[in-house]
Amino acid sequence: MTPEFIVGFARQAIETTLTIALPMLGIGMIVGIVVSVIQAATQIQEMTLTMVPKIVAIFLALLISFPWIMDKMVTYTREIFLNLPNYIK
Repeated sequence: MTPEFIVGFARQAIETTLTIALPMLGIGMIVGIVVSVIQAATQIQEMTLTMVPKIVAIFLALLISFPWIMDKMVTYTREIFLNLPNYIK
C-alpha cells in the first residue's frame, strides 16, 4: 500500500460521508435560518423554538433520503469488499 493509495482511500471515505450527510445538514441549516428570521421578526428568543423544528426537519429528511443513503453505503461497502484482494497487494 502506497501513501497515495491510503490518501485516496481516505478521501473517498470522507467524500462518501459528506455526501450522505449533506441532505440532513442542508435541511437543518435552511430550517434554522427560517426559524431565526421568524424569531428576529417576532423577538421571541426561546431555545426550544429553534431546536424542535430542526430536529423534526432533519428526521423527515432522513426518512425521505434513507433509500438513497442506503444505496450509497451499500455501493461503497460492496466496492471495498470487491477490491479487497487488490488492497492487500
